[in-house]
Amino acid sequence: MLNCGAAVFDELRQGIQNIEFLSDPTAGEVRVGCNPFLAVSFVSAVVDRLSQRHPRIVFHLATAPSELLLRELSKRNVDLLIIRKLGPLADERMSFEILFDDSYVIAAGAESAWARRRRLTFVELAGERWVLPPPETVIGTVAQEAFRAHALGYPRTSVVATPLEVRMRLLATGNFLTILPASALRLPTGRPEIKALPVELPIARVPNGIVTMTNRALTPVARSFVEKCREVVLARAQL
Repeated sequence: MLNCGAAVFDELRQGIQNIEFLSDPTAGEVRVGCNPFLAVSFVSAVVDRLSQRHPRIVFHLATAPSELLLRELSKRNVDLLIIRKLGPLADERMSFEILFDDSYVIAAGAESAWARRRRLTFVELAGERWVLPPPETVIGTVAQEAFRAHALGYPRTSVVATPLEVRMRLLATGNFLTILPASALRLPTGRPEIKALPVELPIARVPNGIVTMTNRALTPVARSFVEKCREVVLARAQL
């Protein structure tokens, strides 16, 4: 009964938003769930473009690990998700639309001595000062797999920090290394103070995309957000 009641009130809320959209298609709100990396890169680029065209739209961004976001979507607390797909979706009511594949890179500050090198090996970087999130996170797992593939242990972590911007600021000093999604260096704008190093990570590219509920229609504003996501991907592919 509680689930049915939540669905009824959600449909009522969406109906009201549809009516408001008809009276003013430049206004409304959209609730988007995303992981912190995509929030500060791809999703920020989408929000920037859409808000320029429709400045009265209100964006509610919820950031959390993917498993928590999927739960929020099933509870109808968000309209859609922008996440990395690390495996099949357990809920058959959800659908995934791929937007782009992302890779991971080892990054350093543009003023770092490493940034001026054209060739590097994992052995050379293993003993450097790293700023990484905890080993149990996605980036931590990427680091473990990359160094294990070269018969090396987990790099010595001088700073354990999950927030992307904290690691970016430390990289800019030229004294640290980290691992990042490649898109974080291009979106929402370029990051000239950070440079990807010429070291290939033995990690498969990860699909990023939109997750929605198949039994739940998107509001007009949410549909506009999805269309802008596709536009940003197209513009990114043309760079």
